[in-house]
Amino acid sequence: MPHIARCEMTDDEFNRLALEIFAAQYDSIEIYRRFCKQRGATREAVKHWSQVPPLPTSAFKEFEASSIPPTERTAVFYSSGTTSENRSRHFHNAQSLAVYEASLLSWFERSFRPSTPMKLVFLTPQNAPNSSLVHMFTTVQRHFGSSDSVFTGRVTADGSWSIDMDKTLAALEGSQPLGVLGTAFSFVHLLDHLEAMKKHISLPRGSRVMETGGYKGRSREIPKAQLRSMIANALGVAEADIVTEYGMSELSSQAYDRGGIFQFPPWARAQVVSPETGIEVGDGETGLLRVFDLANIWSVMAVQTEDLAARRGGGFELLGRAADSEPRGCSLMPEAKNGR
Repeated sequence: MPHIARCEMTDDEFNRLALEIFAAQYDSIEIYRRFCKQRGATREAVKHWSQVPPLPTSAFKEFEASSIPPTERTAVFYSSGTTSENRSRHFHNAQSLAVYEASLLSWFERSFRPSTPMKLVFLTPQNAPNSSLVHMFTTVQRHFGSSDSVFTGRVTADGSWSIDMDKTLAALEGSQPLGVLGTAFSFVHLLDHLEAMKKHISLPRGSRVMETGGYKGRSREIPKAQLRSMIANALGVAEADIVTEYGMSELSSQAYDRGGIFQFPPWARAQVVSPETGIEVGDGETGLLRVFDLANIWSVMAVQTEDLAARRGGGFELLGRAADSEPRGCSLMPEAKNGR
């Protein structure tokens, strides 16, 4: 297993590891091999990581894109949504979770810059075993959180998440720097509650905030820049101390944003591509986000998202969801249905 979770990697090294992982996934994941063959992308034909065919996220909803045998799977992460929806699945065993955690811890530490140990307040439930975000937060708590770190979210009867406001406000008290981490919709709920109470919080100097994810109808939607400003005003932190995370259940690595530009760690590469041609767009142009994640060793390394982004140098600006989503996996692989 290649050691990938370090903060330096040359282009040649990334390419070598990417081709090794692609070859292994081509051999071991039948549905992905069929997908590649339809595009003429055999092991021999692919000479550079940028030529590796990206699997659309929609395919993760319909097929088991994993080289881990069913009997060895110990965890599965689902994409966010209701339990009645057909959601993406990312299967794990102990080995893949170890890589996942090594990837997230290294880049989280560099991006969030926690003081250790630090009181961390998570605006999510602690017990949500199929949530990659909750697994991320519990991993972060183990490595960076002090003993008084706390999860203030809860799972409601219909499976959605809510916040215990009294518990949250109590957790935000104190004189030591702390970290507040949650989804965009959880911050909206917290901000609305503070406004209704006409309450303002001044977190201690050195505190940090991490916001992630979308809304999915769980609150009103607020543009990222506006939400950042509202969090800064309501919690008394500088906008420079607020970081936005971009992650997906289909990936094992996360990107972080400061000042509007997201960056993945060196072991993951992002492209912004034209939805018509699949070719990378020029700097400043808009397209669909595509991610090549070397930490996805036992799944599929190359993932085509349905997220719109603008290319900004070596990073990207996230613009939201594409109006027309990718074709469903079965329409991309017409002969695969009979072979499941």
